[in-house]
Amino acid sequence: MQAVALSKQRPTMEKTIYTREYGVMLRVLREMREQVLLTQMELASKLNVTQVFISKCESGQRRLDLIELRAWCMAMGVSTSDFLKAVEVGIADAHLHPHSNRSG
Repeated sequence: MQAVALSKQRPTMEKTIYTREYGVMLRVLREMREQVLLTQMELASKLNVTQVFISKCESGQRRLDLIELRAWCMAMGVSTSDFLKAVEVGIADAHLHPHSNRSG
């Protein structure tokens, strides 16, 4: 009896940084900051980071992990769940209007 070699390939996730959905998340991040009337400098001060860090995150040059995102939301006075809901709404809207320029 011949042994069958099992493939050890693991499913891979596509990098998300260039997706429409990621652009939506960045837009929501920036818009929420603006809605609570915080400048990048003010948010940076609340987070004890530089304005350049805030700018890089908002432009997609630097990714936020979940803990950083939670701190960012808290500094804006927005719950993480409300932020995620806004992202979900934005993603749904982007799928309904795929040629819209509102993704990023």
